[in-house]
Amino acid sequence: MFSFFKRKKPETEVAAPSAPDSAPVPGAPASEPAAPMFVPGALPTVSTTAPLAAPGTPDAGELFPETAERPTTEAERKRSWMARLKAGLSKTSSNLSLLFVGARIDEDLYEELESALLMSDAGMDATDHLLTALRRKVKEEKLLDAAAVKAALKQLMIEMLQPLQKPLELGRHEPLVMMIAGVNGAGKTTTIGKLAKHMQRFDQSVLLAAGDTFRAAAREQLMVWGQRNNVTVISQQSGDPAAVAFDAVQSGKAKGVDVVMVDTAGRLPTQLHLMEELKKIKRVIGKGMESAPHETLLVIDGNTGQNALAQVKAFDDALQLTGLIITKLDGTAKGGVLAAIARTRPVPVYFIGVGEKLDDLQPFDAEEFVDALLG
Repeated sequence: MFSFFKRKKPETEVAAPSAPDSAPVPGAPASEPAAPMFVPGALPTVSTTAPLAAPGTPDAGELFPETAERPTTEAERKRSWMARLKAGLSKTSSNLSLLFVGARIDEDLYEELESALLMSDAGMDATDHLLTALRRKVKEEKLLDAAAVKAALKQLMIEMLQPLQKPLELGRHEPLVMMIAGVNGAGKTTTIGKLAKHMQRFDQSVLLAAGDTFRAAAREQLMVWGQRNNVTVISQQSGDPAAVAFDAVQSGKAKGVDVVMVDTAGRLPTQLHLMEELKKIKRVIGKGMESAPHETLLVIDGNTGQNALAQVKAFDDALQLTGLIITKLDGTAKGGVLAAIARTRPVPVYFIGVGEKLDDLQPFDAEEFVDALLG
C-alpha cells in the first residue's frame, strides 16, 4: 500500500514500552553501554506506560479501527483510499468539474476556470501557468468539446504536480533519523503516530522522541501513540527539547532501531526565537549522528490554503526541508495549494491525509490526486 523503497534488512524486533528504563531492548547486545546524555543530570524518561491523556487529547484507540473493519486486499485498500480521497477533495472538485458540464469553449470558460483555481488556492502563478498551457493545447490540438478540454487540464495538472511525487526511502541509514516540524494544530503528533504504525508494517523498528516540551499534553499524546504501537518514547518531564532529540538518537544507535522520529514544538514561522530553537534541535541531532537528520519534514494543515505556502517557505529557509506531509484535506475547498507549492517551492510531498484513521494517510500520487480533483 505504501510506496516506500528500502534495502532488505534483517528484521529487528520493536522495543516494547512495557519494560523499565534499564531493561534491554530485544535484539540488542546485553553488554551495550547506556546512551550518553546531552545535558548532565537530565536523564530522559523512557515511557513504560501511557499516562492518562489530558482533556482534549485524542485517544489513539479511536484512530485505529479493528483490523476486521479494514479492506483486506491491496485492490480493496486502493478503492477505499480513492473513495476517501475523492470525498475529501469533493468541495474543491465540485468548483472545478462543474465548469465543464455542457460548457462552450470560449473566453467565459477560461475566466470561470481562473476564478475556480484561485478560489482553490492554486495561486496566481500556478493559475496563469495552467491557463496559458491549456489555451495553447486547445489551439494546437483543435479541441472542440468540454470533455476534451477537461482531459487536457487534467494532464497539465498531473505534469505540474509530478515533481512533488517522491517516495520516502527507508533503510538508507541505521537509524534513519526524521525531524518533524509544523505549526500547532496541523496534526503533527497524530501524523507521527500513524507513520510509526505504517513503518512497522515494513518491518521497521521505531523509536519516538517527545521533543514538543511546549504544548500542554503533547508529551502525553505521543505516549498514547507509543503504547498503542508498542513503541518506546524518549521524553522528559521538562527540559531542553534538543537534549531529548540527542538522547533519542543516541538510544536509537545503541539499540539498533531502524527509525527515530523526533517530534518538535509547534510554532509559527513568525516566532523567530522559536524558529532559532528548531535550528538548534537540528544542529544537536547532527552532533548525535553525522548527516542526521536524514529527513526534515513539515506537517501542513491543508485547510490553511495560501498560508501553507508561507509556512513551506519559512520552514524551508530555516531547516532545508526534505519533504512535506499535508493533512486534513478532507472537507477543504483549498486542495489547489499543492499547485502553488509545485510552482513556488517544490518540496516533495511524501504523504497526504484525508481523515483521522490510520489508512487515511497515504503516499502522495500526482495522478491519483488529480483524478480525485477533476474526476
